[in-house]
Amino acid sequence: MGYEASLDQASETPPPGAESGATGPLERGLEVINLLGRARDPQRPADLVKSTGLVRSTVDRVVGTLVQIGYARWQGREVVVAPRLMELGNAYLEGAGFAESLGPLATALADELDESVSVAVPDGDGARFVVQSPRRRAMSVAFRVGDLLPAELCAPGPIFAADWNAARWAAFERRIGGAGEPEHTRYSVPAPVPEGGAEGFRRRVAAASRAGWAADDQLIEPGLIAVAVPVRGPSGAVACALSVVSHTSRHDVASLHERVAGAAGARVSAMEEALRRPRPEADRVPGTDRSRDPKRELGPGFLQSLDRGLAVLASLGTRPGGVTIAESAEATGLPRATARRSLMALEALGYARLEGRRYVLLPKVLDLGYAELSTLTFEDVVLPHLRALVDRVHDSASLAVLDGPDIRYVARVPASKIMRVAINVGTRFPAWATSMGRVLLAALPERERAALLPATSPAPFTPHTHVDPAELHALIEAAATDGHALVDQEFDAGLRSVAVPLRDHRGTVIAALNVATHAGPESAPDTAARLLPALRATAAALEADLSAYPTLPAL
Repeated sequence: MGYEASLDQASETPPPGAESGATGPLERGLEVINLLGRARDPQRPADLVKSTGLVRSTVDRVVGTLVQIGYARWQGREVVVAPRLMELGNAYLEGAGFAESLGPLATALADELDESVSVAVPDGDGARFVVQSPRRRAMSVAFRVGDLLPAELCAPGPIFAADWNAARWAAFERRIGGAGEPEHTRYSVPAPVPEGGAEGFRRRVAAASRAGWAADDQLIEPGLIAVAVPVRGPSGAVACALSVVSHTSRHDVASLHERVAGAAGARVSAMEEALRRPRPEADRVPGTDRSRDPKRELGPGFLQSLDRGLAVLASLGTRPGGVTIAESAEATGLPRATARRSLMALEALGYARLEGRRYVLLPKVLDLGYAELSTLTFEDVVLPHLRALVDRVHDSASLAVLDGPDIRYVARVPASKIMRVAINVGTRFPAWATSMGRVLLAALPERERAALLPATSPAPFTPHTHVDPAELHALIEAAATDGHALVDQEFDAGLRSVAVPLRDHRGTVIAALNVATHAGPESAPDTAARLLPALRATAAALEADLSAYPTLPAL
């Protein structure tokens, strides 16, 4: 019931008296996050002052707090949102069960039809994507999870508009008439006045209600067509819409509907069954313990109320159908009164809605940078961390994965030195002879590891190379025990490297991170002692960013 109710955002204004429940720092923080998430380029604090109308000191405190909790990062003198911010959008998607319950079914339908498939939910007078399973072609759909389309320009729109009340229709008419608030700036595509205006859209809505499906016949752009069908929740109300997207070179609307009608029925039934199925609850929200006093650690510029408010927002995804005040307080470790104030603020700002005693997240949460962050590649996520590591230790840093018996470099930032190691992304080396390789081999089960190690002593690369199989086995066992590997001039004379593992949210080792340095007068143990704190801190920060992705970004 909770997620269905959360999709009906009929009111255009906050409820009477809602402003009194809003906490200022949380409201201002969400405004800054929203602007950063929509910005195409990194923003200077001065840009945020101009866009928000806030004073510079407030912007500085908000940005500083977001950086401290990992939701934003500095790029020189500019600030950008960080992947960990996706925790907030994930709270909505996981609380509603879309990614876990509907994603595999949408992918199966896309495979069957060989067409792009989406799932959208109503959001105001628009349709917001919550699942995407695109087909990879020369001309492919570029919409992302979190993108918002005007209802009048997409296939799911008429399905959702059939449930609009008078207030929502009035708001829609004000918008297309140019008299409403500039809500259209939230949309991922321009929102021109539809052909036939409001009355023309009403006719499309009526036709879709009679037919049980709706279409987009090149409304967004020439050549793009789509057919959408409703997916109903446990109460029988429309919870979301399943949309199949194609191109006029493959189908017209009639032939696409015929194709969809023959395949989508079973998928829709399976989706409706999945939405009825009970889902497990999470214990706590992601991140640090908000019950501590960070001002003592981070200084007076840290906005604790913003940090706690964002934790409360994330807590709404810990239970299907939303949370009570007491459940939010329990999930965050915050006092009940603190959770209550934050929940009231989130309701007033349109990010949550109270249904009975439970607060449920609304899809507006996906405005907080989700679409842009969800399309980052693995390298996009990794490189800022590698650059920061290089700035800290002044030596080259790399990330590699295991590829058969070799390691393959997937990201690298060289140090600014005249003498440096010439390695590029894609370079492969034998795993047994490298620090990253030994860390990756150490994470494998014994049988898999044995299959990748040389059965006899391989040719040494330098006089320092360990080649005896028994010695290699002992070194790899030591890497498993110590949580790191040190290779001292074994692969190249004068080169010393230290590596640590990188794990996903399940604790599985997915890559290795290393720093390569010159083997000078410093002893190998001293090099390890000097580099390991920075390596481990970088790995932890990277793991926190990557854990925000339901599936790992593409390499």
